[in-house]
Amino acid sequence: MDIHRNGSRPTQRGSADYFTGTVWIDPIVSAPAPARAAAALVSFAPGARTAWHTHPLGQTLHVVSGIGRAQTEGGAVREIRAGDTVWIPPGEKHWHGAAPDHAMAHIAMQEAEGGSAVTWLEQVSDADYARPVVAE
Repeated sequence: MDIHRNGSRPTQRGSADYFTGTVWIDPIVSAPAPARAAAALVSFAPGARTAWHTHPLGQTLHVVSGIGRAQTEGGAVREIRAGDTVWIPPGEKHWHGAAPDHAMAHIAMQEAEGGSAVTWLEQVSDADYARPVVAE
């Protein structure tokens, strides 16, 4: 059993290769093989977001604070709020991040396949990010 004490692992700035805007990542778990679990607390400043990406075994997001947005390729931009849980199926191209005027933080959980948990793609354009949010 490993216990990682609060504050024992440094917060990392999200890479500009994979994020637009200010994003902070706090690792939760990156289990060694044969386990495949990985999770992190990801905090987005208003307007910050991921690039388009996919996950070989899918991804679960649990929003812990704020208001955000998420979109799958070809789908509507959808609002996500604190308490919401989002499931993204394996291979589905998507992005997620904060709303323009609100910060948002979520726990991102995914599993690795062949040593990789994510495939990063192109950045989300400002025009795509600014699309109207579909009310649900």
